Amino acid sequence: MHHKKKKKAPTIITTTTITIGSQKKKKAPTTTTITIITTTTKTTTITITTTTMSGRKKVLFVVTSHDQLGNTGKQTGWYLPEAAHPYELLKRKCDIQVVSPKGGKTPLDASSLNDWSKDADCQEFLKEDVKAFENSKTIDQVNPAEYSAIIFPGGHGTMWDFADNEPIAKAAAQIYENGGVVAAVCHGPAALVNIKLSNREHLIKGKRVTGFSNEEEEAVGLAKVVPFLLEDALKSRGANFSNGAKWQNYVVVDGRLVTGQNPASSKVLGQEIDKLLG
Repeated sequence: MHHKKKKKAPTIITTTTITIGSQKKKKAPTTTTITIITTTTKTTTITITTTTMSGRKKVLFVVTSHDQLGNTGKQTGWYLPEAAHPYELLKRKCDIQVVSPKGGKTPLDASSLNDWSKDADCQEFLKEDVKAFENSKTIDQVNPAEYSAIIFPGGHGTMWDFADNEPIAKAAAQIYENGGVVAAVCHGPAALVNIKLSNREHLIKGKRVTGFSNEEEEAVGLAKVVPFLLEDALKSRGANFSNGAKWQNYVVVDGRLVTGQNPASSKVLGQEIDKLLG
């Protein structure tokens, strides 16, 4: 009886992988990987794989988890246009992740639904995108190194859970020091109050910023309800604070730091972020 000898599988002698990147104007970047395998049977296999990358930058939106307006018994949260206006603009070319201090469903300030019921961007946002704010992550569930911008929409809720949130402050500092954009509007700059860079200086020290003004807080009757006055807190960190007229668009850009005064500033804030992201 003759037994057929099993053929041994060829042994790989060498494997060479070459990756070539290519980026053309107006087209998504691609990478081409060429793998060359040589075996003991002198067979050479060449595999060529081309992968198209999205080229989309990643952006973090950070909104409040706080829904009680001090001791007033009233509901609060994040304010609709301050999230909707920049979101609707940036979603066209960016991948957006929503985070909040507690994660999960975040509170939308109910009063902003009525105030902005005729705004097209807000209505588009409510129809298509608000679900992302109903299933937010916490900051420790994302990698800040992957993000090109971090944006803090306002709403009075932020005055209770933004300023002292160390993990979020560290993430913002990391994004900024990696060359990214830090932006905040209305009460959102509460998040900027305690952000420190690696040199231990406050991010906003010596920088031009704006935010919800003392005059506006007095006008809405909440100057003695909020835990601190935002304008005063920003100034206390060495920021060069300025503001425009009440309820009017006013946006300040200082390098890669973008701040807006109030809800009316949200659209222009988004436009300025868009410019910086390129």
